[in-house]
Amino acid sequence: QVQLVESGGGLVQPGGSLRLSCAASGSIFSYNAMAWYRQAPGKQRELVAAMSTAGSTNYADSVKGRFTIPRDNPKNTVYLQRNSLKPGEPAIYYCNLGGWLGIYRLGPYWGQGTQVTVSS
Repeated sequence: QVQLVESGGGLVQPGGSLRLSCAASGSIFSYNAMAWYRQAPGKQRELVAAMSTAGSTNYADSVKGRFTIPRDNPKNTVYLQRNSLKPGEPAIYYCNLGGWLGIYRLGPYWGQGTQVTVSS
């Protein structure tokens, strides 16, 4: 059984920063990458950032230079550091446990989601 537990969402002002956390536990040894997705109201879920256990990364073009995805391998935890947040980026953020073959490969396990609202 695999469990992904997210934390760190909330309200932030435009231009502010926020860090999300996702801790994985259980039978995770078959997976070598984790990622963050987000889903805005009325839109499809999209990949934001991904990192392999070896340190390779993928970022969506819209967040390059503003978001980073640090990872603590011994703790099986991945973070999403989000800077320079824009008012048009409210969404629910989900972490995913998957694989890496040059790019991120979506896995079957999702966290429960954490809401982020950008507003003054």
